[in-house]
Amino acid sequence: MARTLFGLIAAFAVGLVFGIGLAVSGMMNPAKVLGFLDFAGNWDPTLGLVMAGALIAAAPGFAIARHRRVPVIGGEFEIPTTRTVDAPLIVGALLFGIGWGLVGFCPGPAIAAAGTGLPEVYVFVAAMTAGMALFRLYSVSRSRN
Repeated sequence: MARTLFGLIAAFAVGLVFGIGLAVSGMMNPAKVLGFLDFAGNWDPTLGLVMAGALIAAAPGFAIARHRRVPVIGGEFEIPTTRTVDAPLIVGALLFGIGWGLVGFCPGPAIAAAGTGLPEVYVFVAAMTAGMALFRLYSVSRSRN
């Protein structure tokens, strides 16, 4: 993606709106997420409603993008070219799901919740960052072999 000033401002604005949406919807609260995952207990459908709202809001943008050659802001579309379900994808999805179910955070809400100052958020973000760094090291060493 081209690093133009307009592109950076647009990325910041989109991230800000996303963070505000997470805060307003309560998705920065791990208890809300864990309540959604608690089908056998006191189930809270709020997360499902937020996801449905996100899909409804995003669908027109994806429909428009499908008919464009380049993004409005510049650069190029980065669309995955493979549809292969392989072991790294499955392991990554399992790790993501287990982590999400254990602590109630996924990356976006955790970063947004970092502004709350809660120590558990910082621990999660640090662990997430370490996991990404380990994956990067593993990927680089694997590609050299």
